Amino acid sequence: MKKNQTVFAKKEEIKRGWYLVDANQKVLGRMSTKIATYLRGKHKPIFSPHVDCGDYVVVINAAKVRITGRKEKQKLYFTHSGYPAGDKLISFEKMIEKSPEEVIRLSVAGMLPKNRLGRQMLKKLKIYSGAEHPHQEQKLHKLEV
Repeated sequence: MKKNQTVFAKKEEIKRGWYLVDANQKVLGRMSTKIATYLRGKHKPIFSPHVDCGDYVVVINAAKVRITGRKEKQKLYFTHSGYPAGDKLISFEKMIEKSPEEVIRLSVAGMLPKNRLGRQMLKKLKIYSGAEHPHQEQKLHKLEV
């Protein structure tokens, strides 16, 4: 009697696609979950948790992303210099003006594994604050969020 074998993806077998996400008036959290799914490769039938089988994702119009409720004024981003009393708190309003790419990157990074594999997946995320991007030669598929 033959038993079914679990098939694991190998690094050499993976075909990576390119996806384009327009962040114009999209809700940050809902968009980030979709991006994290595609970066991780969970949308593919050959998904294996120990292999990076995800695709590349290009995000444009990062400066026009929105969040719901009163979070625009209440949401805070925390950083620390490592020195005593070296903490900094930046509101979402100031962060989106200063570096809108970092807002999306932090949101997606929180949804990926916190190890070497997660850092490798995050490198496949390309974020641009405007509508222009240098990835025209790749065949970008539009990803609806």
